[in-house]
Amino acid sequence: MLIVYSLAPGTAQSKDMRLQRLMLGFGEPIPSDALWIDLVEPTRAEEQLVEKTLGVEMPTREDMEDIELSELLYHENSARYITVKLLVAIDDEPDMAGVTFVLKGNTLVTVRYDEPRAFPMFAFRASKPGGTEGTAESIFQGLIETVIDRSAELLQVTAEEINTLSRSVFEQKSKAAGKGHQETLRTLGHAGTLISMSRESLVSLERALLFMSASYRGASGTGDLRKEMRTVLRDIQSLEEHATFQSNKIQFLLDATLGLVNLEQNNIIKLFSVMSVVFMPPTLIASIYGMNFHVMPELDWDFGYPVAILVMIMAAVTPYFFFRWKGWL
Repeated sequence: MLIVYSLAPGTAQSKDMRLQRLMLGFGEPIPSDALWIDLVEPTRAEEQLVEKTLGVEMPTREDMEDIELSELLYHENSARYITVKLLVAIDDEPDMAGVTFVLKGNTLVTVRYDEPRAFPMFAFRASKPGGTEGTAESIFQGLIETVIDRSAELLQVTAEEINTLSRSVFEQKSKAAGKGHQETLRTLGHAGTLISMSRESLVSLERALLFMSASYRGASGTGDLRKEMRTVLRDIQSLEEHATFQSNKIQFLLDATLGLVNLEQNNIIKLFSVMSVVFMPPTLIASIYGMNFHVMPELDWDFGYPVAILVMIMAAVTPYFFFRWKGWL
């Protein structure tokens, strides 16, 4: 799918500039005033149309999944190629998706095969009066800032979830502790995955902004852009520190939960051990009288059997109360 955004008519010279969305049909040329070309799961024909219009080569999906930094951030044919990793499908099965930004002149091209929520959010905001400054760099920066805002929201929601878990871990009722701990471990694992992916995304965004800031160095008329990017970089670094803190907190809660599980297992094993000790004396007594020797005087007693049962009960109860008194139960 190929989506083109350009300035709405009559807004080019005003302060209320906004983007206008245009869906191109098959064979339609890209307008010369296009500011943002959004390629979503593009076909080869759509990629060739963009390549022919801008004179640049579009990266393949395999190129976007490369881990070499030189393949993610580079200059080619007077264009800047920037590939970042963004978090997608947060509410279902979180995953990392590569998104490539190509800046050529005053046109931004985005290539993506997933739907990060930041993209429709920014497109909706930029379609309102005053939503854009009318340059490809401002659109790129607006997209990055929207992604950062989404990451901040995600970290905030996850932090609240972790705080709730922190209270529940140490207030768990013993009757439902086993089931509760299983759910706690699942939730901690999900939260840890989200934070880890968010931090990975923030690191890739930081590299992209450092690359852009370096490309503006020495260029005239880019002072304001560099200042804004430094501000965004500080925001990213603060979010990375917050993500690291949340990861440490998750690790602490994970260790605490596993420690509680071990304590409960030890209590269960201790109970079985005590019960086996409790029934050893009655078993010994029953074994002795089960031998049925004629010389055993208790065999001729009228109350021999009740006395033996009573002795076995006392032999079982006495260790139990002794263990309770010692605090072992």
